[in-house]
Amino acid sequence: MILCIIALPFIIAIFIPNTYTISVTETINRPKQEVYDFMRMLSNQKQYSVWVMEDPNLEPEITGTDGTVGATQKWNSTNENVGEGEQEIVALTGERMDVDLRFKRPFEGHSKAANIFKATTENQTAVTSEFYSESRYPFNLPAYVFGRKMIEEAQRKNLQNVKNILENNKN
Repeated sequence: MILCIIALPFIIAIFIPNTYTISVTETINRPKQEVYDFMRMLSNQKQYSVWVMEDPNLEPEITGTDGTVGATQKWNSTNENVGEGEQEIVALTGERMDVDLRFKRPFEGHSKAANIFKATTENQTAVTSEFYSESRYPFNLPAYVFGRKMIEEAQRKNLQNVKNILENNKN
């Protein structure tokens, strides 16, 4: 009986995908270029990223030219919820920003993320934040069950924070 209980998660993990995408969209009542210009600057994450704001003492270091391909933001926090890692802008178009995420602590890992910008009207932008992850068996089970929910909540809050910032700071 105990062996069955121990084996059950391993058996379930066989049927869980190793890869997943999380996608969240928020409409921001500002022109697309303004939203894009704000979000492509890694330094602006201090204002809206739940991960950066989790540690008030965190001072992420940006190398390269912020807001351009190759710009990298590194962080190292004593707060284990934030941990240590870096993100690098790997592609930018007027419609999309792609980022590689490399985590060192509390768990080593590599993921990708993107923000996709679509003008719905002249002064309204739909921003879709996507997170792409891959976990090897048997770690795919906890990543799929717990990780997806945590990442989705963070993405949703980040986009709500951007919406509040940009809509309340109209020029």
